[in-house]
Parts: sequence; C-alpha cells; structure tokens
Amino acid sequence: MNVTPGGCSAQMPYGYLPRAKGLYIATELAIALLAIVGNFLVCLAVTRNKKLRTVTNYFLVSLAVADTLVGLVAIPCAVLTDLGRPHHDLPLCLVLLSILMMLTQSSILSLLAVAAERYMAILMPFQYQRVMSPRTAQLALLVTWALGAVSGSVPLMDWKRQPANSNYCIFTCVVDMNYMVYFNFFCCLVVPLVAMFVIYGHIFVTVRRQLRRIAVARGAAREAGGSTGTDDIQSSVTVGTPGGGAVPSTGRQAHDEAAACEGGVRAQAEVDSGIGSSVETQTTAASTKPGLKNAWAGSARPGSAPADPATGEPNEAKAALRTRKETRKATSLFLVVFLFMVCWMPIHVINCVLLFCPRCKVPMSLTLAAILLSHVNSALNPILYAYRMRSFRYALIGILRGMWSFRPKRQ
Repeated sequence: MNVTPGGCSAQMPYGYLPRAKGLYIATELAIALLAIVGNFLVCLAVTRNKKLRTVTNYFLVSLAVADTLVGLVAIPCAVLTDLGRPHHDLPLCLVLLSILMMLTQSSILSLLAVAAERYMAILMPFQYQRVMSPRTAQLALLVTWALGAVSGSVPLMDWKRQPANSNYCIFTCVVDMNYMVYFNFFCCLVVPLVAMFVIYGHIFVTVRRQLRRIAVARGAAREAGGSTGTDDIQSSVTVGTPGGGAVPSTGRQAHDEAAACEGGVRAQAEVDSGIGSSVETQTTAASTKPGLKNAWAGSARPGSAPADPATGEPNEAKAALRTRKETRKATSLFLVVFLFMVCWMPIHVINCVLLFCPRCKVPMSLTLAAILLSHVNSALNPILYAYRMRSFRYALIGILRGMWSFRPKRQ
C-alpha cells in the first residue's frame, strides 16, 4: 500500500481487484447494518427504560451514538474513498476521511469519561454523589464530542498543504502520516488508553483490598459469635467483650446473631450465583447511604458486625455484595475498552510502518482486514453489553419480544 506522490495522480495507488473489492464492500455494508441496528437498540433501551437512565449509561449511549454514526456515515464514506472517490475534489475528500476520525476520537473520549465516572463512583462515592449529576454528565458529553470534532478535523484545517495533484481520494495520498501517527495515534489514542488502564487497574486493586478487609471483619464476627457458648440457649448466652468480661445475652439476641450469619451466607450465595452482575440501574446511589459509610471507607472493624434491623444482614455482607457488583460492572466496562484497543491497534500499527519504513510493503489484503477490524468494533459493543450487562440484556430482550409480538391482526 506504499504510494508515491506521482502514483496518486496517475492511477489508483494499488491495483483495483474487483473480487477483493467486492468482498470488502459487502463486508463493510454488513458491518454497517449490524452497527446501526445493535446500537439503535441500545439507545432505545435506555430511552424506554427509566431504570437504565444512569450517569454511566449516558456515556455508553454516547458511545452507541458514535457507533451508529459509524454505520450510517463513516463506513459509506470509507467505501467511497476506497474506490478513489470523489475525484479532483480535495476538500470534500478530506471531509469524508475526517468523519471516521472524529467519531473515533469521540468514542475514545467517551470511554475515558466512563472510566473516570467509575473511578469516582467506586473509590469516592460521597464526592461522586455531590459532583456527578445528570447535568454534569451532559456537560462532559458535550466536551468529549467537541474535542473529538476538533482533533478529528485537524487535516481539514491544513487542507491547502495537501498534495493538490491527487486525482484519487486515497487515505495515504491526502492525509499526512505524521498527523496519523504522532497526533492521532500517540496523543489521541495511546495516552487515553494508558490512562484508562491505570484507572481500572487502581479500581481493581483497591476493590480487592476492600474485599479482603470485609472478609476479615466477617470472619472475626463469626468467630466472636461462635465462642459465646451454648450452655443455656433458652435462657441466656454469654458473649465475650473486648475487656474480657461477659455480658448475658438473651435467646432473642442469639437468634439475631445467627440470622446475621445466615444473611451473610445468603448474600455471598447471591453473588456467586450471578445476582447483580449487570450494570445496576441504581448506580452507586446506595453506596452513599449513611449506614454504609464505614464499609465503603474501608473502616470496618473486625468483630463488629451489626445487623440491619430490617433484614438481619450484617453491614459487612452488604458491603461485600455491593463491592462485588461494582467490580463486575467495572470489569464489563474494561472489556469494552480492551475490545476497542484490540480492534483499532492493527490499523495504527500499519500507519506506523508506512511512516517509519517507507520501503516496507504492506499487503493490501492485510490493510483491508485491519480496516474491517476497526469498523467491526462498532458492531461488537452492543453484543458485549447484552452478554455482560444483565440490565441491558433484559431490556433488549423485552424490546425484541415486543417487536416480534407486534403483528397486524388478520381481518
């Protein structure tokens, strides 16, 4: 796919292979259709289901909108430019080529906003409740789209310096590889990806420590409850105190302690069975309840497992259940980031090869495969949402069932 300035003006820089081009275009159109349908269903699910209207999902909807536009606009533009069109119209050619870069930048910035929102929600729940409101989320979305539009339209700002003798609208002919590698790749892709990996890594390490503290507190509470003795269960139970004395406890109190332990086991069983594994509809709102402050701050003291008067479950069990939910949620969102990196890295590596090794030959089939892989990311995100996030899965199933059952009755 190496081209020279003269090669861009006289003929297509790589041979036009009808069969390969036909297969490529058909695959692009299939990806576009899947991206449009899947991401439209994601947006529809959030619009119709009030429980899905959380701050986290606002950013995911922004990502879904960008992926929908990839199918509607960017992929058709990519097909046109792959055919070398439009001819002899450099400004319009740059517009078509810049659309996909704008949407890509908006997507990566939306993913970065999701990572920052999850960091605040999990590690700074009290500040999160005060700072992160729907209006703040909308402002952040405006900033991400504005930055994406500016960074993606840089080639348009300097279009007069592009080769004016390019008869064909070919990406490598009209877009400077220095921009694609140094600015678009290193600054606008690698830096946000590194930041997101650091954020999610810090989240996972901190949550793991928190789970260990909760496990220690629950274990100490069980040991304290098991060492009280059962000499007279019907009348009184002797409970050890920190000072080494003994305080008589009635049978009702012993029953409450047993119920607390049973509640902890039941909470753990719910986690193991997958309950609450989706992106919760009441995102992090519960974490700001005053009664749960100690659990989130990591200040749960061993041996103190006060039971909730309403449910009988210890605070440590609740904190462990909630922390595991947030961990699974963060894991699902990290997979979205990882999938984005896997899909977009090959085409950027090829751009680096074209810049740093001009004599190296990159097979056209490999380049087309890398382009398809970058586009297929827009179609895979809805599948990942449905597979990993239970709330989205149920909402999407409900929409599909409603569409399937909506049939005109026969007269």
